[in-house]
Amino acid sequence: MNIVDLHVHSNKSDGSLSPTQLVELAVQKGLSAFALTDHDTTEGLEEAMGAAQKYNQFLDNNQEVGKPLEVIPGIEFSTEYMGKDIHIVGLFIEYDSDVFKKKIQEFVDARILRNRKMCEGLASAGIDITYEKLLEEFPCCIITRSHYAKYLLNHGYTTSMPEAFERYIGDHAPYFVPREKITPQQAVELINEVKGIAILAHPILYRMSKENLENLVKSLAEVGLAGIEALYCTYTKGEELQIRKLAQKYNLLISGGSDFHGTIKPKLELATGYGNLVIGEHILDELKKERDRRYFSSLSKESSV
Repeated sequence: MNIVDLHVHSNKSDGSLSPTQLVELAVQKGLSAFALTDHDTTEGLEEAMGAAQKYNQFLDNNQEVGKPLEVIPGIEFSTEYMGKDIHIVGLFIEYDSDVFKKKIQEFVDARILRNRKMCEGLASAGIDITYEKLLEEFPCCIITRSHYAKYLLNHGYTTSMPEAFERYIGDHAPYFVPREKITPQQAVELINEVKGIAILAHPILYRMSKENLENLVKSLAEVGLAGIEALYCTYTKGEELQIRKLAQKYNLLISGGSDFHGTIKPKLELATGYGNLVIGEHILDELKKERDRRYFSSLSKESSV
């Protein structure tokens, strides 16, 4: 069975591998496709898709035994709902559209403002840090709290990354600065605007009551949510069943992913998660059918007239 992974991060956000290295790892693991879904950025998409194209051309030209690899252009939006950080994954997005680029730049600007405030707070505590020093240490990255944790660890202010979150930058730590976020509904609408498929990521992780989670799913389905992650690296069988029932109730497709971050999440592997995750290619096929139904079926009908 061909396997896929529809939730993967590179070092363009808070992963440890470059987009090219992700392609190489996907080839090693025998994946037929993966979606690059970095946090609030599409900076790694061209590199990843270019690397996959070169690999596929190599297979064609050398008649090597191996399967072609598809890289699905994606993104993961951080949104806020009832005081919780809710993530919406967009798959098959037209990431080079002007509307999308403008919105992404707004997210980047908001992150920069937040990061400067966090650096100022940490500096007031005697830590030798500035936003410029963060960029120098982590070039070509969207700076997230994982980068702060690595910086504090690298410079001897903590003995581990979890300690950095607990003492300095966690949600309830003294130097955390919240970032202005869009709503989940706005994220779904933006993804749909650029002909993408919107997925509610890892809903179990939000630790919401069943009633609140269902209200969220219902409200998102009403604005065009297409799917929900019922397959995820940390789910129990019972949790998977719970999300599958929600999907069935609100006519949503099933998606799934490892949420791979490389060394940022030790022992969590691409495609297989912590060892028990399996996402068959049929999951991706159904999502593609939904994309075609939503955005391209009318075009095909017009062209045949």
